[in-house]
Amino acid sequence: MTSIIGKLGIAFALTTLAAAATIVLLNLIGPDWAIYPAATCTETRCFCEIPRTGALLLQPANSISSFGFVFAGFLMILLARSRDWMSAFPPLSASVLGVAAIIVGIGSVLLHATLTLWGQFFDVLGMYLVSGFFLVSALAKWRRIPDRRAMIYYGLLCAVLVAILYALPEVRRWLFAVVLLAAIILELVFARPLRPQVRTGYYVAGLVANIVAFTIWNLDQRGQLCAPESLLQGHAVWHLLGAVALWFAFLYYRSERPVR
Repeated sequence: MTSIIGKLGIAFALTTLAAAATIVLLNLIGPDWAIYPAATCTETRCFCEIPRTGALLLQPANSISSFGFVFAGFLMILLARSRDWMSAFPPLSASVLGVAAIIVGIGSVLLHATLTLWGQFFDVLGMYLVSGFFLVSALAKWRRIPDRRAMIYYGLLCAVLVAILYALPEVRRWLFAVVLLAAIILELVFARPLRPQVRTGYYVAGLVANIVAFTIWNLDQRGQLCAPESLLQGHAVWHLLGAVALWFAFLYYRSERPVR
């Protein structure tokens, strides 16, 4: 218990440092975000929260809530480096998932703080890194692909996704949904039966959290659950629930035990 509490404290401290570094970066390049090309969502609406014109964080609630992913990512890395790691989930893979979670959070901050096209790029980049990880992890378990080769496939997949994101940013959400859905199907139908003693309940809990999060995201995007000037934002709740869902996915992978 003391070890877990200590890791929680370290993860919180690292998240605070990451937040401070992000604020310093934003101060260096902002806050006149209008000089940069705008995110494509500005053509319709970039969620409910009204942008604070001239502020360093145009959408403060949506920006700050993104650090939930950063906290989860640092905690994953700390646990993966523990001496008492007993999982079949390779520590390197667990750390890669943690880094992807951190990139999701920082990328989300960059989007909501600036509402720029480059901020949108980094926001979606993190989403692709996570969904690509899920897809390759399921494929590797199903087809019994060695870890090193799976990492190469992961790198290649991410490179392709990033290239598409750069060339066709308008398809970003649909492509993410396709990759994520394929990953879920491969995991539940083909990979899960090959994971000894894995606790499927964690995966289901993550899916439920994601479904609730997406429902809130949709209501926020449509303006049906919307108080533009409030610091309580549906999209911010989406971020926090998304971080919870990612944490459940990590617990699911970690619950797999080595074959003896």
